Amino acid sequence: MKLIFPNGEHAAVDLADGITLIGSGSNCQVVLIAPGVAVNHCEIELHDGKGKVRIRDQSVATVLNGRQITQESPLKAGDLLLFGRIGCRVVAPERSVAAPSPSPAVVADDEDGRTRVRMALPKFMLRGVSGTTFGRNFALVGTMTIGRQSDCGIPIQAEEISRHHARLQVTADGIMVEDLGSANGTWINDKRVHTGMLMPGDELRLDTVRFLLLTPGTPVPSTPAPVVEEITKSAPGGGSGSAIGWIIGGIVVVGVLVVGILMYLGKI
Repeated sequence: MKLIFPNGEHAAVDLADGITLIGSGSNCQVVLIAPGVAVNHCEIELHDGKGKVRIRDQSVATVLNGRQITQESPLKAGDLLLFGRIGCRVVAPERSVAAPSPSPAVVADDEDGRTRVRMALPKFMLRGVSGTTFGRNFALVGTMTIGRQSDCGIPIQAEEISRHHARLQVTADGIMVEDLGSANGTWINDKRVHTGMLMPGDELRLDTVRFLLLTPGTPVPSTPAPVVEEITKSAPGGGSGSAIGWIIGGIVVVGVLVVGILMYLGKI
């Protein structure tokens, strides 16, 4: 099999038997330098003409035929792969027999394939900012379902999420969100919705699981780790309560010292 990059991000790659590592690291056989590509992004294993792709970094998006994958998946000729925003096409190996000169129909088919790859490039992505999805990116292509069931386009293993929680549809301006009768509700910027438009920078919340809608290539805002978040919430009154506690503690210590000195001098 061979990987073809129609937009010129990399030369064509002939896949040999064994493992081919793809990513931005210098140790990779296929080096792709672009936003959304991890150092060790994924790997393709080929054996006896049969291929499969494995995720090496769950925090970045790898899309196979319009669906983001999170585990090992079979790979065959004709498949479309996306690494972040870089698209490639999997083609069968060229046969050694002499082939006639390419006809206009073949050229048109190649142009067709190039168009399909470009159309599949994700315009938006969800970034997890809480729970088990914290730090993970999910590419949004076409119409996708998000939920706990494994057949969802974006499967999220969390008990508070329904099996088929919400439907996400990519539009020119943002994401049309439709709640699918979930038990715990769908929220956009802390407002519960049955249907609503999610715009870049908005927060999507499925009960306690939260996401931020981003456009690939834009800087990701820094988000505090969940552990730090929990500690901050657990402190009553926030920073002002902590300062008052220190003041009261200091007064108590000074009082104890004064009483001790007076007792030592026989004044008490």
